[in-house]
Amino acid sequence: MKKQYFLIFSLLCLFLFLTACGKDKTSSSKQEEKKEPTYSFYKKENETRYEDYKEKNPNLSMKDVIIRVNIGLDYPFYTNTKKSPYLNTSKLLVNKYFYLGEDYVPNHLVELDTSISKGGISLVEEASIALRNLIMDAKNDGYTIRAMSAYRSYQYQVNLYNNYVSQDGREDADTYSARPGFSEHQTGLCVDVDNKDASYTDFESTKEFGWMQEHAADYGFILRYPKGKEAITGYQYESWHYRYVGEKIAKYIKEHDITFDEYYMEFIDK
Repeated sequence: MKKQYFLIFSLLCLFLFLTACGKDKTSSSKQEEKKEPTYSFYKKENETRYEDYKEKNPNLSMKDVIIRVNIGLDYPFYTNTKKSPYLNTSKLLVNKYFYLGEDYVPNHLVELDTSISKGGISLVEEASIALRNLIMDAKNDGYTIRAMSAYRSYQYQVNLYNNYVSQDGREDADTYSARPGFSEHQTGLCVDVDNKDASYTDFESTKEFGWMQEHAADYGFILRYPKGKEAITGYQYESWHYRYVGEKIAKYIKEHDITFDEYYMEFIDK
C-alpha cells in the first residue's frame, strides 16, 4: 500500500513539475515575442510607424519595414522632409525626404576637362579623380564613356524642373526630375554619362553600359536609380545616372542589390 501511495505521490510531483515548466516556457515565449528587434537601426520613436507599415505591407521582412520607414516611405514623397547631414562628404544622402539648402555649394568643385566630359561641367574633386580613372581604364578596354552632366546649382534645378513641369505636368515631372533642393546633382557627387554617339537616355543599349555595370563599383560609383527600385528611390530607372559613394560602399551596394537610400539607413543614419 505504501508503495502505491509513493507511486501516486511521485506521479503527482512529476505532473506539477511538468506543468510549471510549461508555464515557464509559455511565459518565456511571450517575453520573446514582446522583445524589440535587435537591429541597430531600429528607432523606438518609430515603433508605431513600423507596426502600421508592416500591417500595410505584410510581405516585407521586418528589416525592410524598418529601413523603409526610416527612409520616410510611409509618408508621401516630399513630406516629412529634413535637411541632409554629412555635407561635403561622400556619405551625403539627397532624395525626396532629405534636402539641401538653397545656398549649398559643395567644397572642392573642379571642372572636368574635355578629355572626359563634354566640357563646362564640374564634380567634387574626389569624385572627379575616380571618374577620370574609370573613363581612362574603360578607354584602355575599348569603351568610350563621357560625362555629359554633373554638378547643378539650386537655381539651375529651379529652371530645369519648372521647364519639365510646364512640359509634362508636376506629377509626371516628379517621376524623373528632382524638385529644387532635392536634386542629387547639387551634391557634386553624381554624373550622367553617355558614349558620345547615342543619347544618354539610350545608354542602356550601349556596350559601355555593360562595362559600367561590371566595373563602376570598383571606382566608387553606383547606378543610383536602378530598375525595380522605383518605389524606394522615387524615380524612374536611369541607366545613365551614377553616384560616387566610395569604393567600399559601392561594392557593398552592388553585392547586396540595394539602393544607397537603404544602405544609408542601415549603416550611416544615426
